[in-house]
Amino acid sequence: MKLKGKKIAMLVAEGVEDYEYFVPMMRLQEEGAQVLTAALELKPLKGKNGLTITPDALIESLNADELFSIIIPGGWAPDKLRRYDVVKNLVKKIDDAKKIVGIICHGGSTAISAGIIKQGQRVTGSTGIKDDLVNVGGVWVDEPAFREGNQVWGRVVADIPDFNRELVNALVEG
Repeated sequence: MKLKGKKIAMLVAEGVEDYEYFVPMMRLQEEGAQVLTAALELKPLKGKNGLTITPDALIESLNADELFSIIIPGGWAPDKLRRYDVVKNLVKKIDDAKKIVGIICHGGSTAISAGIIKQGQRVTGSTGIKDDLVNVGGVWVDEPAFREGNQVWGRVVADIPDFNRELVNALVEG
C-alpha cells in the first residue's frame, strides 16, 4: 500500500479508452490510492468499448493543491476534454507543481492543449497523435512507457503493464 491516502484524479469523458481507465485505476487502488473519477458532468458515460463509467467528482470541483497526481487515459475522451479551460488549467497546475501527470495513448491531446509539453522533451502515445506531439516540440519515442520529468507517458492499450509500472514507480518516488 505504497500510495495509501494519496488522492489521484483520472479525467474521463464519453469514449474514454476503457482499459486505459480501469486497469490503471485498479492498480492505483491496489497501492492504496484514493482514485477520483472526474468528468465534466456527474452522469454515467460509456467508454470506447462500451463499459459504463460513473464519475464521482466534477473536474471543476478539483483543487490542484489537494491532488497528488492526475491521469489522462486515452480513447476519444482527451479530444473532448481538451476543449475546456477547466481541464487545461487543472492539468497545467498539476504539471507546474511538478506533480506526476500520467498520459497514455490519446491523452497527449489534452497535454498539448494544456501547454505542458516542453520543447525537446520525449513523448509517446497513439501514432494517431504523433504529428501533433512532434508539432508542439515533443521528440517522438516509440517505447511502451517512460518517465520524462514529472510526466509518465504510455503508448497504447497493449503497453498498460509498462505504463502502470512506470506510473506507480514515479508516484512512490513522489
